[in-house]
Parts: sequence; structure tokens; C-alpha cells
Amino acid sequence: MVDRKPAVAEAFYPSDRKELLNTLEGSFNRTKVVLDQQPLAVIVPHAGYVFSGDVAAAGYKQIDRDRKFKHIFIIASSHTMYFEGASIYTQGDFVTPLGKVKVDELGKDLVEKYTFINNNPEPHEREHSIEVQLPFLQYWLKDPFTIVPIVIGGQSQSTCKNLADALTPYLSEENLFIVSSDFSHYPNSSDATESDNLMADAILKNSSSSFMKTKLIGESKGVSGLVTAMCGWTSMLTLLDITENRNNIVYKKVLYQNSGDSPLYGDKSRVVGYNAICAIKVEGKVDKNQFSLNEEDKVELFKIVRRTITRYINDGKIDEIDKSKLSANLLVEAGAFVTLKKEGQLRGCIGSFNPEKPLCEVVQSMAISSATQDYRFTPVVSNEISDLEIEISVLTPLKRIKSIDEIVLGKHGIYIKKGARSGTFLPQVANATGWTLDDFLGHCAQDKAGIGWYGWKDAEIYTYEAIVFEEQEFKGL
Repeated sequence: MVDRKPAVAEAFYPSDRKELLNTLEGSFNRTKVVLDQQPLAVIVPHAGYVFSGDVAAAGYKQIDRDRKFKHIFIIASSHTMYFEGASIYTQGDFVTPLGKVKVDELGKDLVEKYTFINNNPEPHEREHSIEVQLPFLQYWLKDPFTIVPIVIGGQSQSTCKNLADALTPYLSEENLFIVSSDFSHYPNSSDATESDNLMADAILKNSSSSFMKTKLIGESKGVSGLVTAMCGWTSMLTLLDITENRNNIVYKKVLYQNSGDSPLYGDKSRVVGYNAICAIKVEGKVDKNQFSLNEEDKVELFKIVRRTITRYINDGKIDEIDKSKLSANLLVEAGAFVTLKKEGQLRGCIGSFNPEKPLCEVVQSMAISSATQDYRFTPVVSNEISDLEIEISVLTPLKRIKSIDEIVLGKHGIYIKKGARSGTFLPQVANATGWTLDDFLGHCAQDKAGIGWYGWKDAEIYTYEAIVFEEQEFKGL
């Protein structure tokens, strides 16, 4: 047994036990509990405590101090050496000025089971991103706990996916996941705030592809001083690879600061960004193949549309949707159209077919677009809002089919994809045209996807349905 001794004590946090406890107490006292639910995972920074301690404490403070965890996974990205795969420290325990932190025996099982996971201690010897989390856990949790300390090497998205597959069975209320990561590195405070908010919003979408797209776009803008939008992105991507297929998981922001906010050492000209974000579980789980909306869901969507249009037109602002209070149906990624009418006449209609965000956010975005961006009409003004009649068309999640015999004309819309080309027809197109199934597929492949009349035969074919409902049907509910 070779315990892993402190490597960054004094540099990142006080090495004196009493001073460290006082530092932690101050950070926890300056933060507050903002979530109603207990987190399954927390994303917290790993910088020096004088810079990021309050943000880290804010993330940990969302956890009930009396909770007992079977396993605590700390996922970090290597800062000190390059290697392929992931490394779990199994040679001993971790030591901090507050005492010893036991390493979970599960780590050995994972090393034995997966070839891409090793137990080489070298990546852990000087790595700070796991070490700095331990005093927060020691201070905050009342009961003993064990950790699975994981360091990801390299920049392979495949490693993240493999690690996510290995850890997915453990995402539950009896365990805790900790992603150790700072956000932007070295732009000025204003640019950092913009970049860090964009990355946080990408995480809130619970989509690995949206996260990576936001990161790559942000880093390609040429922002002065920006070398990364999120230093521990491989750790965050791993967690998103675990959660994105769970429609009952939502992410919530807790606190944001950057190093320029440090009262003692802050320098606004060159900063590092810090976010505390938690993943929580909401009630209910949706099978995408059995997707439906009940009356309460539909009423909630109408409320979102009315509230959004009113606030945006009157104040120019968009309220953040509290997803923790929504049903799982409204968190499924699905397309939608919002149609506005006034005295029975069309006033605006815009939709999104295949988004990478939850239905509730799609409807909110389309409400604004329909009211202000439909080129056929002038933007809606304040005194019109009360006269608007709202219709919402929700496109159920795509379902890939194995045979065209699964398509029911008039019920199913189709989405055909071949390489980079794609096209779609809504369900009502078949009824309006009187086409046969061959016509439906042929026209979609040729006219919409541009892959030729018979291009559908070796393409991916998906079906979906349209759920259409009008606000007047729910008056009084």
C-alpha cells in the first residue's frame, strides 16, 4: 500500500489543518443552498481556493451533509502528463491535511474489467484536480466515504464514451459523481464571463454534441487570451455521455465566478472561469418510442409561450425555464412549431424540426421566432398579445424504422438521411397530396433530400408524429 500524499497543499490550499478548516468554513458560509433536489452529480472547479473556493463550496453545499454514498466517483482530466485511456489510483489511499480518504475497491474491479482503464499511479502523482476536491468532501460530509479517483488522459472522445459506458450503471441516488473542471483560461473577465455562460448553457442542454459544438465554436472565435473554453472538457463530456440518454436528468446552475472576482488576488485582465453546476433527477421517465403529452403538459407549454412572448416583447428578456418543475415529457428532445393567429388570421408560424434541446426550450424559442421573425408579418406588438390565439404542433421524437411497412400514411411524417443530406415530409403531406407510399418516399428522397427518387432505399429512414393542439381547447384549465 502506497498512500498518495498531498502534492499541491500550500500552493492550492492551506497545508495547516486549522487554517484549512477556517478557509473551508468561510467558503461554505458565503454560499447557499439553491436546489430543491439532491444532485446526482456536481461540476466544480479545481483551482486555488483563494480563487475558486466559494464556487466549489457552492456546488458541494447542494448535497445533504447526512447523505451516505456507496461510491463517489471523481472524474478529472490530466494536466501533468499525456497518456491514452483513463487511470484509477488503486495503490493506496489519498492523504490531505484533514486526514486520509479511502480509495474504493471498485476501482480495482474497473481496472480488471476494462482494457482502456489502467492503474498507473504516475498520472496521479502531481495531478491537482482530484486532490483539491477532497478537503471539501471531508469538511462537508458527516459520514465516512470512499472515492474512485479517475484521471482521463489525452483528448479522445472515444475514451470519454468508453468510460461513460463503464460508469453508466452507477448513476443513481446511492452514488455521487464529481466532475473536476475549471472553465475558460486566460481571457479578460468580460470575455471569460461570456464564454463560461455559453459553455454552462451547453451543459444545461444535456447533449454531448451541443457541448462539443459550443466548445469548438467558442475556441475558434479568436478571443484574445482564450486557450480553452473548459480545461476538463473530457471529464464533462464523459458525464454528458452518461446523462444525455436519460430524459429525467436536468442540469442546474448554482454559482459562477472567475479569478478576477478574488478580493485579494483578482486580476480582471487575465482570468480563469469557474462554474458550479449540478445534475438532478426529475420525476418520471419517458420512453421516446411511447412519447405523448397529457393535458397538464399541453397547458404548461401554452403558459411558456404566453409568458415568453409577453416578457420578450415588453422587456426584451427571456426567462430561464425551471426544468426541475416540468414533467419528463417536456424534457425530451423534440421538434415543434408555434402558430400565432389573430381573429382567425395567421399572425406568425415558425418551427424547428430536429433540435438538440428539450421540447420546452424549443417551444420557447419558436414562440419568440413566430412573434418577431416571421418575414411574412410585422413583429407582434404589446397591445396585440392578449388577442393572440396560440396553436402548438409537437413533433414526436424520431424513431428509426427497419422496414417501410412501418410507415402509416397520414399518421407518420418521415425523415430521410443519407450522409450529409436529409429531408422530411410532415404527416399531413400524404393526405393533402393523395400520394402512395412509394410517392411519399420518392418525393421526399428526390425533392427534399436531393438523393434521387430511389435514394431512400439505402438511406436511414425515421418516422415521427405530429401532436397538434390549440390554446382555446384548454381555456379554464
